Amino acid sequence: MSQQLLSAFGLAHLPFTKEIPDAELWLPPSKEAVVTDVVDALESRQSVLVAGEPGVGKTCVLRALRHRLPKERFRLSYCHNATLGRRDFYRQLCLALGLQAKATAAAVFHAVTTHVQELATSRVHPVFLLDEAHLLHPDVLGHLHILLNYDWDSRPLLSVVLVGLPELEARLATSLHKPLLSRLHTRVRIDPVSLEDSAEYLRHRLRLAGCDRELFPRDALALLHEASEGAHRELDRLALLCLRDAARLKRKLVDGELVRAVIERAQLAA
Repeated sequence: MSQQLLSAFGLAHLPFTKEIPDAELWLPPSKEAVVTDVVDALESRQSVLVAGEPGVGKTCVLRALRHRLPKERFRLSYCHNATLGRRDFYRQLCLALGLQAKATAAAVFHAVTTHVQELATSRVHPVFLLDEAHLLHPDVLGHLHILLNYDWDSRPLLSVVLVGLPELEARLATSLHKPLLSRLHTRVRIDPVSLEDSAEYLRHRLRLAGCDRELFPRDALALLHEASEGAHRELDRLALLCLRDAARLKRKLVDGELVRAVIERAQLAA
């Protein structure tokens, strides 16, 4: 079926998949502004909170950030397993930093903080990207502000970027976690994209796959945007299903009727 799809629309490879280089990511102006805000914050050695609903592009923002930050001045460590306890969380950070994981929580914490201080002497600023941070264990979330405290809280040697669902904002607003929230000087929210953004996103992904012509008429685009609620992850899924059906039916365009049928089938399967 994949080969039939590629042949039907003159594609070099499947569009709307995760396999896309950071440099080829397309971000709407709203998300470009978020990336710029986060880059500016990290240039100032601040820590950051990024929140948004599922599928709106939080990970895309992180990938764009990875592409944008100068590698000679920043050391990025990405952690996505947010359900670990405190010791295993810091062991994960050790491994991400290329350090030998220690046996005890105190030893692991000491290894991480010592490495951060060593990086400061080489003028390389470490940044910990903590994805799915709304799932962080309470012990970890309650301890992170200590990780940011160097020389009596007078030297910003480390930046943390917490990325998660909006419920993370509510967790941080409690009195227990206000010491951490007070250190997250930049706080940004990623919103769903507009209809025009969804249309340009689909065109961009199709162009990268080798198709320069319009495959989705305006009514089809509106239906896809509405069904995906402005979330690119769901838009990818539905658009690929539509292309598969269009190829099977030997249609040159993905019209509104076909999109409605795909959406109804997807909703029944959910």
